[in-house]
Amino acid sequence: MTKFFNSLFGRVVIALVVGIAVGAIFPHFAQSLRPLGDGFIKLIKMVIGPIVFCVVVSGMAHAGDLRKVGRVGLKSVIYFEAMTTIALVIGAVLAYVTRPGAGMNVNLHSLDAQSLTTYTENAKSLKDTAAFLLKIIPDTAFDAFAKGDILQILVFSVLFGSALSLLGPKAQRVNSIIDELAQVFFRIMGFIIKLAPFGVLGAIAFTTGTYGVASLKQLGLLVFVFYASCIVFVAVVLGVVMRLAGFNIFKLIRYLREELSIVLGTASSDAVLPQVMRKLEFMGVKDSTVGLVIPTGYSFNLDGFSIYLTLAVIFIAQATNTPLSLHDLIVVVLVSLVTSKGAHGIPGSAIVILAATLSAIPAIPVLGLVLILPVDWFVGIARAITNLIGNCVATMVVAVWERDIDKARAERVLNFEEGYLYVAGGDDAAAHDGVLGGNPAHA
Repeated sequence: MTKFFNSLFGRVVIALVVGIAVGAIFPHFAQSLRPLGDGFIKLIKMVIGPIVFCVVVSGMAHAGDLRKVGRVGLKSVIYFEAMTTIALVIGAVLAYVTRPGAGMNVNLHSLDAQSLTTYTENAKSLKDTAAFLLKIIPDTAFDAFAKGDILQILVFSVLFGSALSLLGPKAQRVNSIIDELAQVFFRIMGFIIKLAPFGVLGAIAFTTGTYGVASLKQLGLLVFVFYASCIVFVAVVLGVVMRLAGFNIFKLIRYLREELSIVLGTASSDAVLPQVMRKLEFMGVKDSTVGLVIPTGYSFNLDGFSIYLTLAVIFIAQATNTPLSLHDLIVVVLVSLVTSKGAHGIPGSAIVILAATLSAIPAIPVLGLVLILPVDWFVGIARAITNLIGNCVATMVVAVWERDIDKARAERVLNFEEGYLYVAGGDDAAAHDGVLGGNPAHA
């Protein structure tokens, strides 16, 4: 029990319970705790850009062969598209089987269109494919870091890393500096991650205080079906994929329990991106593979988000008694394959992407999005958790595909064998006990 209370996972779980209790008993006070959650997310986002840059550049520089980097990128994209398609189909099938919107008989004239103004405005920028592709390219290198746009940072990092790789020994000093900077930023992350319980407490207390304890249960059949869809996808689809790669999905979930508990409280996978990259490297996955697959996956491999896209679209059609033909359904899936790639980094991304998707399908009224606005935060929790697990699985699969993982070490880490334990924010002194935060204690 003492070990539980002293662990980050234990402190986060306690923070979740306390946050729910405070929100239920002192709702007005709980709403004032929102800055704790927002502040924690901002601290994390402050170092995400530099960490992604250092990890990607260092990984590419040490990889040596740029053709290998290209192979990893191509295999990642192939895997992403396969999983995204499966996720979209699962969302559509379960929506048709369970029919969560059937019987609502919503009159569109009774809905408030004003609440959608901001989202529909942002959605317009996603209709122009050329504009979307140009958005991936930063105006300046510094602008990408200033905005914290992971995809733009990734583009610059790949170019920078490619140049370093081609320069070889001439750029050795720059390589060393970047490696040392990475250590500094990961140490900063170690400081920040210790504040996770406060961030989780603030976020969950605010939500409970605002929506009530009942809101933490099932907010209608839509929420229930979505959570069930995510569980099916993770346990069955990702479980089979992991088994084919030689690992167990449930052991991976256990290994990531601290990060998943933080996402549960904050509804944001951004909050744990650097920590997840560190833990995958600790498992024995090559840093070059981690540095390419994880940041790219945050924009291109959104499994939970993909499930929600088709599920929400069909829910709106059912709720508004809009008939959908097989052709309409195929269009929903194909359009979602494209629009889902622009989700990360957009304020209110789920609603924005849904608006962009629906605008391509005239049969379904965009105004129906008003129906799902109240539950967006809650489904966001499952979206973020599923996205995170999906990207970690993707990294391990690509690493196995490329033989960039020490499978024996990964098994020992996932089995929590003595001498192969990861400690968040651990210091160098911990290495003497066979435990080191973010670094292998055994070569």
